[in-house]
Amino acid sequence: MKTGIIIPCYNEESRLDVNAFNDFIQSHENYHLCFVNDGSKDNTLGVLNKIQRETPSQVSVVDVKKNAGKAAAVRSGARYLYNRKDVDYIGFIDADLSTDFNDFKKLVDTLHENQELTLVYGSRGKGEGQIERNVLRKLFSQIVKLFIYMILGLPIEDTQCGAKVFKRDIIPLAYDKKFLTRWLFDVEIFLRMKKHFGGKEIMNKMYEQPLERWIHMDDSKLEMKDAIQIPLMLLNIWYAYNVTTQFSTATPQFQLALNEDFEVFTGDLNWNGRMAA
Repeated sequence: MKTGIIIPCYNEESRLDVNAFNDFIQSHENYHLCFVNDGSKDNTLGVLNKIQRETPSQVSVVDVKKNAGKAAAVRSGARYLYNRKDVDYIGFIDADLSTDFNDFKKLVDTLHENQELTLVYGSRGKGEGQIERNVLRKLFSQIVKLFIYMILGLPIEDTQCGAKVFKRDIIPLAYDKKFLTRWLFDVEIFLRMKKHFGGKEIMNKMYEQPLERWIHMDDSKLEMKDAIQIPLMLLNIWYAYNVTTQFSTATPQFQLALNEDFEVFTGDLNWNGRMAA
């Protein structure tokens, strides 16, 4: 059993804890780190390549040439890892490690131990762990949470937590089509799974697990102009998934094709390519 972890990165040169990533991957041979450089303007790519050279067989760097947002970056990483036959579970965490590796490993353990589950995701609103966040950010999150609940109609405490892990076979369903927004892709993943499994069965396929530690870091990549548009973005998501036929429940064909420029640096292969839209 090997788990691939996607770490989306945009201008993270000064925030990446290189030692933490190196220490983890060098002591966990059953994990593979997939950093996705989302068109960074600083030296993020150089830092990522340095991490990759330390443990080349367990670290890959997907360099997407043009910034497209966290949703597209995570999707690029998922599509790359899915094409690695040695990866059984695929998940993602934030580059600032606001969710640490200990909590992520517990998500993986839960998924591995329960054959019925296809997705386990962290929750910052449950449990009594070390949860630190800005007061205004917390208030804004509560407002967004209300909008999301109205759209999903599912008893999910925290859709936007940046720590989730999937079984390999659900990746095509979750990531086949492009996401509608740069940031709210988690909501779209839940909607795709709900459409596929049904409103009742879906809650048996996924589990929300409390985090023991989560700390909001400063310098969020979500800009104010994006934040104030969130209600409109959510309305657009609701319309696309419930009124149009844009997102059907047909079985997706999840293969690399030709469209999006990227470059991969890994111990197994070094090559330029183009990834499917």
